[in-house]
Amino acid sequence: MAEIRHFDASAAPEAAYEALKCDGGIILDNVIPAADALAILAELRPFVETTETGVEDFGGMATSRTGALIARSARVREALLNPRVLEMADRLLLPFCERYQLNLTQLIRIMPGETTQMLHRDRWIWGNQNLMMEGVETQLGVMWALTDFTMENGATRVVPGSGAWPDIRQPQEQEIAYAVMERGSALVYTGSVLHGGGANTSRDQERWGMLLNFCLGWLRQEENQYLSCPPEIAKEFAPQLQALIGYATGATGLGYYTPPLDHGTGSSITMPEHAVGSKGLSINSSEDFLAMAEDAPARS
Repeated sequence: MAEIRHFDASAAPEAAYEALKCDGGIILDNVIPAADALAILAELRPFVETTETGVEDFGGMATSRTGALIARSARVREALLNPRVLEMADRLLLPFCERYQLNLTQLIRIMPGETTQMLHRDRWIWGNQNLMMEGVETQLGVMWALTDFTMENGATRVVPGSGAWPDIRQPQEQEIAYAVMERGSALVYTGSVLHGGGANTSRDQERWGMLLNFCLGWLRQEENQYLSCPPEIAKEFAPQLQALIGYATGATGLGYYTPPLDHGTGSSITMPEHAVGSKGLSINSSEDFLAMAEDAPARS
């Protein structure tokens, strides 16, 4: 059986990142204390327990998926800004974009009786556009263990090294690894690596995993963050968090909007930061646009 390499979250990041590039997935042990993971679980439990299970095999007939986590949980917002996780995202995604963004939030609850999920690549959500993005990493997924992940309760399956495989290649059983990890650890994986939820063969254990997924700033987000976390909620967040959700330009001029105001009462073009009360740049001339281009952010 293949194995996923483990790295302590407090160690230097270079070795962990090199393993991530090579294998497509690593485990960061003890990213947050187990008590903090329990606190996140408790904060989300009311929403999770009222979420229906899936109605098809890919999503899981005995699996529930709860979204809008940023709007619903202050502790999730803290986890999203974890510096060790963002460091991995910086290294993987910033070579391909000016700014990356939050792509998807889900609390994935795998219950007893669930079968294995089809192995897949997260980047497939953009369909045939992948043909134009060869060599570009589109995503970084972070699956936080809010309960222990075990072979019995549905630990995520990952195929190390499969990010470079053609889509038609299917792994042998011995090439599949299992993200066995303790509560408070996280599986960090690329959008190119083959992976999928494991089968829950236990009698009474539920596997709770919190997926926070990042993508390049010039791609459409899988979870529409502007609806899941609208401006009236996001305006209370710190600017860094607002930008990470998507209330910032994804590249020069990308993501602007025109406020639906009466003629002559507002700017013709406004940056998305303005929607949440942050300082944005209104564009009313070519000079404004060029000034914005010169000031385009280089980091998330």
